[in-house]
Amino acid sequence: MNVDALIRYFHELTPESLARLPEFYTENAWFKDPFNEVRGAKAIQRIFAHMFERTVEPHFVVTEKLVDENSAMLVWELRYGEGQRIRGVSHLRFADDGRVAYHRDYWDAAEELYMKLPVLGALMRWLRRRLAA
Repeated sequence: MNVDALIRYFHELTPESLARLPEFYTENAWFKDPFNEVRGAKAIQRIFAHMFERTVEPHFVVTEKLVDENSAMLVWELRYGEGQRIRGVSHLRFADDGRVAYHRDYWDAAEELYMKLPVLGALMRWLRRRLAA
């Protein structure tokens, strides 16, 4: 896999460019994040399409990459709206043809989303204070 081409694809991702996702993901690719677990390029396309429907001007910025011959870790920020961002890491494994066969996203939904909500955020901050050492 040309990881730099994949990173460019994510940097330039738009609702229209989602049609190109099968160029980078196998037909039966597995994807998991804190809210979804799906198999197949079409299902992965639906997750990204949903992101475009639910957020204002989302775009990814990959800030670091670690690559070996069969896998990669991408450190990224999803930036959207007015100064909003989610920070995370994607663990990718590649099929023999170089496309992504495994994509697992790691990010903290509590810190990155829930704590920003008015009522739930107050509860999350209270819990965080109570559980802190």
